[in-house]
Amino acid sequence: MTTLERFALSEEDKALLPSDADVAFYAEHGWYLSKKLFTDDEADELTAASERYYAGERSRLLPARPPRLAYWTPEKGDVQRHNDYVHYEHDALSALLRKPLIGAVAARLAMAAEIRIFQSTLIFKPPIAGEQSNIVPWHFDKHYWASSSSENMLTAFIPFHHCDEEMGTITMVDGSHRWTEIGTDDSTTRHFAERDRSQLEQMLAENAAHNGAEVRKVPMVIPKGHMSFHHCKTYHGSGPNVSARPRRAVSLHLQDGANEFRELTLSDGSSAFYNHDSLVRRTADGRPDYADPDYCPILWRDQNTLP
Repeated sequence: MTTLERFALSEEDKALLPSDADVAFYAEHGWYLSKKLFTDDEADELTAASERYYAGERSRLLPARPPRLAYWTPEKGDVQRHNDYVHYEHDALSALLRKPLIGAVAARLAMAAEIRIFQSTLIFKPPIAGEQSNIVPWHFDKHYWASSSSENMLTAFIPFHHCDEEMGTITMVDGSHRWTEIGTDDSTTRHFAERDRSQLEQMLAENAAHNGAEVRKVPMVIPKGHMSFHHCKTYHGSGPNVSARPRRAVSLHLQDGANEFRELTLSDGSSAFYNHDSLVRRTADGRPDYADPDYCPILWRDQNTLP
């Protein structure tokens, strides 16, 4: 298959892209609920492939274990599971997550000529109403991507089934990507799992007040085969799973083609770090290469920019 053929969309797929009104809505609100991008069979295969992954099936293993890797293993029990780099380690999951249509939707929203995968995290919320690990506090993703130069990155949240508030769906703080942030320090580069939940709640409230904004929380009710997209500075979180079945999903983090590693010195003299920095190849000037095709493959490229 040629590169041109790889990124070609059928007329049916083109009809699933965001409209101009959808793109304007995303720019204003910081989130977008897609049309049906996966068939029921594809969504079911995501579930089946994830179960094989949890049973130990791997196509390859990471050559090194980065220091902040999220990697649930069975001995950790019935907590919320997070497993990074599933697009690298498992070919069946990767084949579905690398569907060009997902990248084409992201490219429309981000107004980018190229979209690459940045990270993929497989998530499983057990159906245990009181399980505290199921609650994801308010945060935005760019805090953890401080070594990335782009302010235009985004995330596709991809449930494998109908997903609503009962299951602890992802919830957006409407328009928060347009806020001017205050009170930032180096602690914001730590993942939400490493931070106090009440501190994150306070940070959200203070930033809203500074911007004279209402904290309007919008739960995403996502039909099977659909997915939500959110800007890298949109505050989001999720509640408990009080349903009778697990919530299964992937957070597919995406980068526009302009994104690259940037050197950012923290207050202790160390540099901002992302797990890729332990894994990817180096650029000619010695920086981690966030375009390394092994870890950050191209998901979509505008055909008009192809060589």
